[in-house]
Amino acid sequence: MRVLLQRVARAEVRVGERVTGRIGPGFVALVGFTHTDGEAQSDWMADKIAGLRVFADDDDKKNRSLADVHGAVLVVSQFTLYGDASKGRRPSFVDAARPEQAIPLYEHFLKSLRGRGLPVETGEFGAMMAVELVNDGPVTLWLER
Repeated sequence: MRVLLQRVARAEVRVGERVTGRIGPGFVALVGFTHTDGEAQSDWMADKIAGLRVFADDDDKKNRSLADVHGAVLVVSQFTLYGDASKGRRPSFVDAARPEQAIPLYEHFLKSLRGRGLPVETGEFGAMMAVELVNDGPVTLWLER
């Protein structure tokens, strides 16, 4: 499981003209799954995201977690995180989990985040989405399990 995590001041995702998810301060999480992923990876990742201390405290040190700042997570499925562009000009996506495997893992990940008390908004799995965000920092982390 791979997650590109971006700390944001606000973000939204649209499918066509329809807004499917919108958050204020928090994280945008671009999420991809591979063939060997299971619920254990999703649970670990939800725990990691919930506990990351990358928000400023009163002394401007990164000591606060998402829950501490009452932040939210906007989760967007992103199979291209498993794109391999090491050969040729066209990336290979053979390492990305097929939808029949990825969709249940994606849904489990959302449930796992929500189970940790986090407000969660989403894109739409498999859709062409427009993601708009305002960086906070910027703080960008690559997480893998």
